[in-house]
Amino acid sequence: MSLASGTRLGPYEIIAPLGAGGMGAVYRARDPRVGREVAIKVAAEQFTERFQREAAAIAALNHTNVCHLYDVGPNYLVLELVEGETLRGPVPFDDARPIIGQLIDGIEAAHEKSIIHRDLKPANIKVTPDGVVKILDFGLARALAPDEASAASADAANSPTMALEGTRVGTILGTAAYMAPEQARGKTADRRADVWGFGVVVYELLAGAPPFSGESVADILGEVLHKEPDWSRLPDAARPLLQYCLRKDRKDRLQAIGDARILLDVAPSNAVAATPAPSRLAWGVAAASLIAAAALAVPAVSYWRETSPVLAELRTNVLTPATVDPDSFALAPDERSIVFTASGDGGPRLWLRHLDSTSAEPLKGTEGARFPFWSPDSRSIGFFATGKLKRIDLGGGNPQTLADAAFGLGGSWNANGVILFAPTSASPLFKIEASGAAAVAATTLSEGVTSHRVPTFLPGGEQVIFFSQGASPDTTGLFRGSLAHPSVQRLAAADSRAMFVAPDLLLFVRQGNLVAQHFDLATLALSGDATTVAGLAAIAPGRAAFSVSTTGLLAFRDPGTSRRQ
Repeated sequence: MSLASGTRLGPYEIIAPLGAGGMGAVYRARDPRVGREVAIKVAAEQFTERFQREAAAIAALNHTNVCHLYDVGPNYLVLELVEGETLRGPVPFDDARPIIGQLIDGIEAAHEKSIIHRDLKPANIKVTPDGVVKILDFGLARALAPDEASAASADAANSPTMALEGTRVGTILGTAAYMAPEQARGKTADRRADVWGFGVVVYELLAGAPPFSGESVADILGEVLHKEPDWSRLPDAARPLLQYCLRKDRKDRLQAIGDARILLDVAPSNAVAATPAPSRLAWGVAAASLIAAAALAVPAVSYWRETSPVLAELRTNVLTPATVDPDSFALAPDERSIVFTASGDGGPRLWLRHLDSTSAEPLKGTEGARFPFWSPDSRSIGFFATGKLKRIDLGGGNPQTLADAAFGLGGSWNANGVILFAPTSASPLFKIEASGAAAVAATTLSEGVTSHRVPTFLPGGEQVIFFSQGASPDTTGLFRGSLAHPSVQRLAAADSRAMFVAPDLLLFVRQGNLVAQHFDLATLALSGDATTVAGLAAIAPGRAAFSVSTTGLLAFRDPGTSRRQ
């Protein structure tokens, strides 16, 4: 029954109707106590006690991009009156960026208070005349009973929201064209359902039509469950963001809406021209966010490629559980995985993250692991734990102990099956067969040198570069040696280890910067000037938080963030 102008609901005076739907009607009203106009949503039935409790939680959410809930009556909600248009597309990507960013901010603010929307769609989003995005009905989407839902329109924007007592497992909650696959299957909705809903809304904003449609609710849900969106309808810059939001399996989806901001930030803008480069190196963007539970640390990942005279530095964050050693991570030679030491839900251990996935898994038996390094075939990982040098094969089995290493400081593994490692902070380098044998010294410490550490094999597996810690500048920095002879030669002043990038670059830290310098494999000499790659200070003598594959994928921990950010 429609409410006439002048009708009172509690202290509120109805002014005019704003709209109606299957859940009830919405009216413009006035609160005479404070002289404020509000929106009142009147439901067809009394609210339950559980709904009242949920509403009280939503009322505590106060964010610019979320429509505020002021009051709850026996069968009505009193909401902020938002003037403006509902979200409509198509909108050019550069124009849509501010809208997308505000959507992320609003959803993230709610998620931080453990509130999920469960029914994100353009009809629930308005843009005010001042350009402010407002998300409506946050967490308060009420439901039609199943028999009411079956009679509703199958139009994508108005198809029914169905539920039984909120988010009970076995029920369907959300508007069909915008609900996540797990909702369509009747599973419990969590934050990742909002990530999906956000992805569908942004797709429609950019393409002008939703990614899933059909003549009936069943048709729409069939597409949600089984069909991929038509990615060709999107601008290239927006595809990585939405492809990670619209993964069917929520385990493969972005695990937090805030990670969408990272992908939005690295997406190139059509309005910004590329910057000419002073060198022949080019950058490209790397894999998307690595998500794992617990506290965060942030390496940034980028590609180096010698394919263009354009320098366009693009970064994306890789999020990990908290770590004790910020430089305890390594990229696989095949560029498909990264291994890192982190605490997660227990003590430090190795975690493995495939770069085409959005989750990391701990490696059993690696408790206490530090300073991991890879075999050349990317099938095994060397590491230090409990005073030992160990290896673990990713094909299965428990870690194998190879040698004593009271306080290991880095290792390198060549294609001939030899591991070069620093067993302590006051020793030369040692070498050992990866299959297991007695370790023998590979270098000798000259006068004034306290240790050799963090070695890196060069292509061919015989020559090695490492960091020497000494009492003077002449005995400290990058040195080179050979497995064939224990003598070594100084290469360059540096604050960290060096890593080689084909065909002729060395990366290392010098005076607070990660730099790249040309390196001749024939003469084993550096040439030209060093080019700064990123601001990156050494953590300790020889140690710095970066890793690079031989073909150029670079990962480093941003020095502007803490180990737990």
